[in-house]
Amino acid sequence: MTTTAYPRQERTGPARIVPILGWRRGYDRHVLRHDLIAGLTVAVMLVPQSMAYAALAGMPPVTGLYAAIVPVLVYALLGTSGSLAVGPVAITALMTATALAPLAHGDPGRYAALAGLLALLVGAIQILMGVLRLGALVNFLSHSVLSGFTSAAALVIAASQVKDLLGMRVERAENLPGILASLWQGVATIHPLTVAVAAASIAGLVLLRRYAPKVPAALLVVAAVTAVSAVLALGNRGVPILRDVPSGLPTPDLPALALADLRSLLPAAIAIALVAYMEGIAVAKSLAARSRQHVDPNAELVAVGAANAAAGAFHAFPVAGGFSRSAVNFSAGARTPVASVVTAGVVGLTALLLTPAFYHLPKAVLGAIVVVAVLGLVDYRGAWTAWRLRRVDGLTLALTFAVTLVAGVEPGLAAGVVFSLAVFLRRSARPHTAELGRVPGTATFRNVARYQGLVTDPQVVVLRIDGPLYFANAQYLADRLLTLAETREALRAVVVDASAIGDADADGAHALAQARERLASRGVALHLATVRGPVRDLLTRSGLWPTMREAGQLHPEVAGAVDAVTGEGGATGGDGTADTGSTPRLPQEVY
Repeated sequence: MTTTAYPRQERTGPARIVPILGWRRGYDRHVLRHDLIAGLTVAVMLVPQSMAYAALAGMPPVTGLYAAIVPVLVYALLGTSGSLAVGPVAITALMTATALAPLAHGDPGRYAALAGLLALLVGAIQILMGVLRLGALVNFLSHSVLSGFTSAAALVIAASQVKDLLGMRVERAENLPGILASLWQGVATIHPLTVAVAAASIAGLVLLRRYAPKVPAALLVVAAVTAVSAVLALGNRGVPILRDVPSGLPTPDLPALALADLRSLLPAAIAIALVAYMEGIAVAKSLAARSRQHVDPNAELVAVGAANAAAGAFHAFPVAGGFSRSAVNFSAGARTPVASVVTAGVVGLTALLLTPAFYHLPKAVLGAIVVVAVLGLVDYRGAWTAWRLRRVDGLTLALTFAVTLVAGVEPGLAAGVVFSLAVFLRRSARPHTAELGRVPGTATFRNVARYQGLVTDPQVVVLRIDGPLYFANAQYLADRLLTLAETREALRAVVVDASAIGDADADGAHALAQARERLASRGVALHLATVRGPVRDLLTRSGLWPTMREAGQLHPEVAGAVDAVTGEGGATGGDGTADTGSTPRLPQEVY
């Protein structure tokens, strides 16, 4: 890949405010041609997808086109990724429907207003996070949580489309048990002709994806089935069709704000903001690595937040960067966000001129597009890998998956995050410790539980602590030291290898001082070796460092600490450094 093929984005001058201006250098006819092809390719894919995802969100199909025009343009102006394709996506569409259905009470006008308000809230949260440089917050959504959530949400989405695929007249439900119950109650309303249309649509999508992957499968299926529907008048035979799809471009219209609505939508807005950003930034970073371009996570938050704000102001619903469309955008040759400008332009022309062509489009086709798209999100391999590598990661994934299926998308996401944080806190409160032994004939120490033939001394225990020393684990570690003194009668000293202690707080220093005193009361001395600078600074401020230095209990190396205790390393300097006469004493600053 050359610099000419993938231009670099400048981050100076006006480009800091409007990032698309940073692509000017190196932008030529060659790059424009790639962007045009990619923009057209994604637009062909996006038109049927956006309408399908609008239906999934519980919105009129035309609002899917609206979500693919102004929000896409806004992201193109402000985004830092040259390949990310923003627009309606399945996960956020499902989360939108889940949040709005209980609040709209069957009123389409209120539903649309709430969707706009939700998009505005999502945008405001993302912009605020970007301005405050809080992009790292999405790290709380671990891969296991995201994989379990996405897989379960994909199954819920697919199940929610069954009613449209079978032509059934049933009540909408937001979780898998509710969906299955409603389908069972409405089994008598299955419409055979609609089932045939759905089966043909799914078969066409799957076969085209497998044998002609470069062909716009969704568009071809939509065109073909719509034509057949018009010729055979399927709408008059009981097959649900779109009928009148409003034409024209969206106009700005801020939804009415009510404090009660804001409070009701805020939890869903926070969840959608995090999931939408996580989905987009993951694919943006992946594609940027392949094109050797740079993506700014906090700038991406502002960009996708502004896109969501635009969606709220232009009669749409929350948007995000999509995996499949971004991959198509990249493989089709997108070099800069100009490709997204082309995509938005083509979708805009469709909304302006071509919506009458969708009159005879069966709704079952839109359901088929959604099902075929989302079933690929079920991460079977990721689940097996998580379980095989670490059981607790597998449990996190399984819990998120199960709660999402049974209780819904927001409870599932919350359960996964809370459980993963609880696991993290438990591990942090009980950090790994290892007793060390000396490799014969060397000054190297290794974990006695993992290596054979190590030399140990019943009078000295060397303990390595792998983690910070802070309030959550200070007492646990102090008790660990005291247990050693209580269980080993010949013990004279405990040497703590502090090389893996990267941080400490006041509670940690206090617990260490208490442990030193209690060990001393049993005739056991506490020595510290390889203490890092930040920890040394804290111990100095607490007064423990000078006290231990005067006692000769501080050492730059573990071997020196052991030799000082056993008397094998020669005299010990006043700062706790072994002084053999041939090796210069290390200054205090190296600890």
